[in-house]
Amino acid sequence: MSNDARELASLGERHLWGHFTNLSLMQRIGLPVIERGEGAYVYDAQGKKYLDGLSGLFTVNVGHGRAELGQAAARQAEQLGYFPLWSFGHEPAITLAQRLAALAPGDLNRVFFTSGGGEAVESAWKIAVQYFAKIGQPERRKVISRNFAYHGTTLGALSISGIPAMREPFEPLFPWAVKVMNTNRYRCASCEKAPACTLDCADDIERKIIAEGPETVAAVVLEPMQNTGGALTPPEGYFARVREICNKYGVLLVSDEVICAFGRLGEWFGCQRYGYQPDMITFAKGVTSGYAPLGGVIASDRLAAPFIEGDGSVLMHGLTFGGHPVSCAVALANLDVMEREDILGNVRRNEAYFGEVMEGLRDLPLVGDLRGAGYFRVVELVKDKATKESFTPEECNWLLRDVLSPRISRLV
Repeated sequence: MSNDARELASLGERHLWGHFTNLSLMQRIGLPVIERGEGAYVYDAQGKKYLDGLSGLFTVNVGHGRAELGQAAARQAEQLGYFPLWSFGHEPAITLAQRLAALAPGDLNRVFFTSGGGEAVESAWKIAVQYFAKIGQPERRKVISRNFAYHGTTLGALSISGIPAMREPFEPLFPWAVKVMNTNRYRCASCEKAPACTLDCADDIERKIIAEGPETVAAVVLEPMQNTGGALTPPEGYFARVREICNKYGVLLVSDEVICAFGRLGEWFGCQRYGYQPDMITFAKGVTSGYAPLGGVIASDRLAAPFIEGDGSVLMHGLTFGGHPVSCAVALANLDVMEREDILGNVRRNEAYFGEVMEGLRDLPLVGDLRGAGYFRVVELVKDKATKESFTPEECNWLLRDVLSPRISRLV
């Protein structure tokens, strides 16, 4: 490591507080410093090359080193570096809103911009609550989401999230967030002995709506494919049943597409992959391929209608950097790249081959299950294939950090 690289790492170890980072461990083993990216790879300050298999955080959908995205940011910054969307508009936000509405299914035509994904999920809840208040159902405030699902870390989004370890330090959280079964077929106690999924995971949503009181439930928030738990795919008929349940009880269906949108599953939005019509879509990450922070909610026209009609009442919610003009300009350039290079088609063309390669791992003693679709895949490692026994946290750390990571690194 050069003296400059060593000094930079030392400064990071002293001053940088990383997200979800073990600071004690960083003091002992050192802080990796990523210096540049190119295509599917990143390079650290020592020149070591890494395959960015996680695409940053499911984010860099068009790859690293796209000069045209930086150039789009520079051009926009020279013309209008910042202005809020509080009773004003600007060309990048308006153009991007129109373009996203054209890509989204059905009547999802109104875009509320945020800075990122957690803010988008929390904004969707706030839109739902205020929508129901406007139409005379102010008691509808509760949100149903799945066990172990991740929907963000702001206080409202964390309440909707279902990961116990992340929630515990801040509990009690908001009492209006209700959890239901997820779609983990590999570890499903409900229908593990059945020849196929019984859709009890979908019916659990109806049971919870009834138990809580349908008149109190505002929304069901689901990822098309659940990330936490490892690419939990929906069984055949799952979303058709969920949509039916939501319609039956007048509950909004929010498709959390912060990860699943913009090609991850081979479609613009994951709901298109699985054939369901949500009332709102939350998005972030891949909309700019991570070159600038941006997220948002694409909402049905009927949800905006009460705010347009009558006295023109205001949605009491806003963010300083939501719809930042530079971020919107980057998003537009990113969508241009995705369309010009047929990124979605590339995912669809390679999906079968990707699946075949993954299946080649199934017979390994450590491999319990293989799941996923598009470019969103997981290998679940187990101690015992017969019992599906998982590794302890200490064993996981040893296996991933000390055994697998060094071996994978040598392959790059």
